[in-house]
Amino acid sequence: MMDHSASMTSALAKQTLLRDLLKQVSRLFYTTLVVVPANVRDQVGLAYLFARAADTIADTELIDRPRRLGFLNRLREQFVGAQLDWDQIRMIQQAVGPVQQESAERILLERLDECFRLYQACSPEDQRRIQRVMSTLTQGMEMDLSTFPGSSVADLTALKTFDDLDRYTYCVAGCVGEFWTVLMCAHRKALAHWDVQRMSEIGVRFGKGLQITNIVKDIAHDLQKGRCYIPEMMLTESGLTPQDLLDQKSLPRLRPVLNKLVRLAVEHLDQGWAYTMAIPRYETRLRLACMWPILSAGESLMLVMNSPDLLNPTVKVKISRSKVYQIMAMTMGTVACGYAGTAYWGHLRKQIV
Repeated sequence: MMDHSASMTSALAKQTLLRDLLKQVSRLFYTTLVVVPANVRDQVGLAYLFARAADTIADTELIDRPRRLGFLNRLREQFVGAQLDWDQIRMIQQAVGPVQQESAERILLERLDECFRLYQACSPEDQRRIQRVMSTLTQGMEMDLSTFPGSSVADLTALKTFDDLDRYTYCVAGCVGEFWTVLMCAHRKALAHWDVQRMSEIGVRFGKGLQITNIVKDIAHDLQKGRCYIPEMMLTESGLTPQDLLDQKSLPRLRPVLNKLVRLAVEHLDQGWAYTMAIPRYETRLRLACMWPILSAGESLMLVMNSPDLLNPTVKVKISRSKVYQIMAMTMGTVACGYAGTAYWGHLRKQIV
């Protein structure tokens, strides 16, 4: 009885530590995480913290690119090696943490060792799931650093081919759909009948659709950082170069390319919607966790298609907070009803493509 009590106390302490970390790093993510079922919430939260830490390393411009690539590689090694290397973890913390200008990123790096202790407390199966997604995510971040040599318009570079774009969207988002699927199938009895491989493939498309949405709505801001995620091959077909996109007057010529990418995003998100509807309705939390990003992406794509300022770096193409609350209210108010949600998604689709 005492052993059981001690185990419960230890589990509660770990949950408290993880949630404290999440609150400090991203209150928004912590708030939305509440909708995720309790028995998978901690694994999702921990994977998010590791991904955020890797992203922070990749984006720390006060550290030169070769060193950032080195630190990313050291972080990935923790997920592919047989044992954790605490000296390497401390080295990452000491090198990257103090130079963070944002307090959330600094706190996360300072407490990275605590994240790894929580990771050690996960089941071996959940550790393997986190290992796989982190190994792939860090490859995507390394692809970013290797493909784009600078951080300003003077160094503007584009992905070369559509295959490059597809590989990139898998590495930074599609793999998350894969992770989500295998995790939920392992822990949620309602999904025990799912064909994990087939649904993982659909989950990959779900993630790719969300990432392509991010790419098209953030074009102008990425260009200012020297990054063009629209493949050069697609631009060439419309008589454009990456540098042409710095001129807002190029938007009409870019529209055919945008239309192709937006249609692709919608096709991927259609698969995401089918994925969502395959979740039994009584798994309301899981349905909501999938509905919200799809409907938010749909609203964003509608803004992209209608924005006259898409190439203006001073304008942020972003749905309002009130629109986010409207999506949440509608889906929660109808208890994740498939009919209501599908009608909303169908209405958005008609206005996008």
